[in-house]
Amino acid sequence: MAEHYYSTVPTSKLSLKTIKFTYNFKTFEFVTAPSVFSHKKIDKGTQLLIQRMKLPDTGRVLDLGCGYGVIGIVVASTNPNLKVVMTDINKRAVKLARLNCRKNNVHAQVKWGNLYEPVKDTSFDVILTNPPVTSGLEKVFSIVEQALFHLNPYGSLQLVIKKGNKTIKKKMRKVFEKVVELDKKAGYRVLLGTKNKI
Repeated sequence: MAEHYYSTVPTSKLSLKTIKFTYNFKTFEFVTAPSVFSHKKIDKGTQLLIQRMKLPDTGRVLDLGCGYGVIGIVVASTNPNLKVVMTDINKRAVKLARLNCRKNNVHAQVKWGNLYEPVKDTSFDVILTNPPVTSGLEKVFSIVEQALFHLNPYGSLQLVIKKGNKTIKKKMRKVFEKVVELDKKAGYRVLLGTKNKI
């Protein structure tokens, strides 16, 4: 039986693999391993979020549940004026994300811990996440609800979802002043919720 990618300390064999991803004519290389989310290839949801995310020119960005670091590393590489922090509960994912930061020559903080715990005293202009829907809607709802306490005024939570998208979108509308759908493709939807109306 395969381990969940949100296991704290994976016990599966550490078999490293390198995959490539091209964004805006730049090719990134990521080292992956079993028991980390989408370790064989970068999933379509993550790709869609990267393609449609809305970022400020400066500020602080959180990649929540970063896995091996794809979203945060792309943000840090293509937007050097942004301060990027990445978090994950999976210790193997955190090690890989740190390795991949070095591999792709980007500066970003990678912290281990559950959801917002590693950044409990920090606020952000943007929170990006491909949430762990397979761990249950309660976990996703917690990500949505707690985002308010970690966003600067006019900051946004941007997430990509496939399963349970209507329920999650409804939850976001209860929490945020404004919610928009940035894109939908192959069953995935990218949603953006802002803390204050602009």
